[in-house]
Amino acid sequence: MAKERLQKIIAASGMASRRKAEELIAAGKVKVNGRPVSLGDKADPHKDLITVAGKRLNVAPEEMVYVMLNKPRGYVTTMSDEQGRKCVADLVESVGTRVYPIGRLDKDSEGLLLFTNDGEFANAMMHPSTHVPKQYRVTLRGTLSDEQLDKFATGIELDGKKTLPAEISVLEESPERTVATVVLREGRNRQIRRMFETFGLEVIRLKRTHVGGVKLGVLPVGQWRYLTGKEVVLLARSCTEKKLKAAEKYGRFTTNTKAVKRG
Repeated sequence: MAKERLQKIIAASGMASRRKAEELIAAGKVKVNGRPVSLGDKADPHKDLITVAGKRLNVAPEEMVYVMLNKPRGYVTTMSDEQGRKCVADLVESVGTRVYPIGRLDKDSEGLLLFTNDGEFANAMMHPSTHVPKQYRVTLRGTLSDEQLDKFATGIELDGKKTLPAEISVLEESPERTVATVVLREGRNRQIRRMFETFGLEVIRLKRTHVGGVKLGVLPVGQWRYLTGKEVVLLARSCTEKKLKAAEKYGRFTTNTKAVKRG
């Protein structure tokens, strides 16, 4: 394998972003085969011993895997849980290689959750500056006023800071129940639930249906499938150019479009 810049290798491992990796190199915390390195130095991640702050770097695998899961309610978005709760990791064991969730869905939410073993891709997707749009189908107890709908477009204050403008469309409405779609471009903790709570409205069901240009479709609950090559590139392009250059890297990934796997 050709040598690559060390900050790129570190970012691909998932340990840190490229900017943070550059800071670690400049601070003298990165070594290759026992020798300190400088910004601009390169290495072969599969031949050279790379350490960061004295710890061996876990090199990203040569084959990148990208997966979507239809997460059921009742599962936490962690790889393990000290409280013994059901984890999404249990549903993707059959992928055959260790993959990690990109972002989160809270325990009571369901729908599209992405996984990968590509640390650089995950970092780019989750970076606060990226603003990848995510669409949700929300079922509420009660109804929404026009004023409340307008507030989604102007921002709703949470923890002293306004949310980014969001899109909301009402699909069904009755005196007891409202169904709407919401599109967010940020991911604060339990953000949609908390936004509606500011209006005194309870979210009784929350399902993510789209991330970027990728949609959940008819994937059964609790099952996963590989992303297609087109879907991976769509997601890559939804990140800013400086965070992820899609054209440089998507020749090496597993996208077995035939597979719909049980967790």
